[in-house]
Amino acid sequence: MGTRKDYDDIPGTYVFDADASREGYHLNQFCISMRLQKNRDEFNSDEAAYLDKFPMTAEQRQAVLDRDWNGMLALGGNIYYTSKLAANDGINFQQLAGIMTGMGQEKYRKMMLDGGRSPEGNRYQSEWDEKGES
Repeated sequence: MGTRKDYDDIPGTYVFDADASREGYHLNQFCISMRLQKNRDEFNSDEAAYLDKFPMTAEQRQAVLDRDWNGMLALGGNIYYTSKLAANDGINFQQLAGIMTGMGQEKYRKMMLDGGRSPEGNRYQSEWDEKGES
């Protein structure tokens, strides 16, 4: 994407900014199309053919087919749009967060009820580099 930004090394985070919006435009147009039943029906009957309507990159298209949720975000997907695809697959937002964090739904839910992710160990990559850790 574009120039280096101060927030590029936030650990485990894809910031959806103007550059990501441009990169993911067609991916996000596909995902938001999932809000309509007729589009979900068409997609569910032939995923590859439906995806042909959206000029995504090969990587974006494969991320959709593989349901690579983090990959979609890395390729410019917006979490609120990609969650439409998850909903089509019967995955609610809490389940999706559990999948994306690798924690699973129950562990993720418990963490959030207990106050969220601990800041301990969640440093900018540059902070780890300064300490000689990775």
